[in-house]
Amino acid sequence: MDIAQLSMNLSQNNLMNAVGTAMLSKTLDLMEGQADALTAGIDMNSPSLESLVYPTSGTSIDLRI
Repeated sequence: MDIAQLSMNLSQNNLMNAVGTAMLSKTLDLMEGQADALTAGIDMNSPSLESLVYPTSGTSIDLRI
């Protein structure tokens, strides 16, 4: 077995591991950002299902004194 070839193969494997780890880190950061955006979108004031069915419900208050 050629020592130079073995050394090159190990070096290439180390490089590919480093690139794969960096790509995984970037993907993880991107997914965390998307999850934050999704939860922020869910927390926004969106109309409830009831207000879509009865659009005038809760828009006025009848008071008698």
